[in-house]
Amino acid sequence: MQMIDESQELGQYIPVHYHYNMLLDQARMSGFRAALEYVVRPGAKVLELGGGTGVLSFFAAKNAAKVYCVEHNPALVREARRLAAMNPNGHKIEVIHADAFDYLPPEPVDVVICEMLHVGLLREKQIPVLESFKQRYLQRFGGPLPVFVPEACLQAVQPVQQDFSYEGYYAPVTLFQDPLAVAERTIPLASPLLFQQFFYDEALPKVCECDAAVTAELSGVCNALRIITKNILAVRLDTRTSIDWYNAHMIVPLEMPIRIHAGDEIGIEFAYVPGARLEALQPLVALRAARKAA
Repeated sequence: MQMIDESQELGQYIPVHYHYNMLLDQARMSGFRAALEYVVRPGAKVLELGGGTGVLSFFAAKNAAKVYCVEHNPALVREARRLAAMNPNGHKIEVIHADAFDYLPPEPVDVVICEMLHVGLLREKQIPVLESFKQRYLQRFGGPLPVFVPEACLQAVQPVQQDFSYEGYYAPVTLFQDPLAVAERTIPLASPLLFQQFFYDEALPKVCECDAAVTAELSGVCNALRIITKNILAVRLDTRTSIDWYNAHMIVPLEMPIRIHAGDEIGIEFAYVPGARLEALQPLVALRAARKAA
């Protein structure tokens, strides 16, 4: 079997048409536009790592004096340059064909945009890219670090009962859900359990891990976990609110489903490296305490 180069599979060479479809994600588009209009001050210098079609650089260019838009995929470099020329403030955007793991701007910047994000911080290289950038930026320019968009990340896990039957065909496979839509096939058995939170300008996590328990609120068969990733795009100090965007929720089937009753303590355990393949998330779920009387 022909092996796929990991750099092509994990984020850097996502097909161009996928980036086109991302333009239709209203929650993503409106969230980043609002965050960048707030964070990017007039005259600011901005760097985007992994620019795709260049839409986030376009949002930043409204107020910025200069935007460096870095993209590794040559097809997207051509598209970003073409689209920038068709839009207002496109002359402020310099689309650069380079690898985000290696690139540094020729001058200090005020804001860094990086949206190499997948639910669970899996598959795409948000954490490794920003870890590399922060080290190289500080070595060349010293502090302080720029403002990062997104600014922070929160991750939660939720035990669920998932209907994996499709017209009689049973297929317990990884699924993705629109976070704003009603998931009719999914029955939450407990409230989401927060297992990770961090700011991008602080120390970044080496591992995404959970070893905790949550109390079941409904009885049923726990046959999957729902992974929830909330990206805090910007914190508004003026209104004490945040501008948020959720990745698609991910349903991960369990190898060994367990029957639970309301009041049971459900132990959830997993660990994986950020940016790893989806298969790296192999959760262990078990009852941790004797069942309480009904």
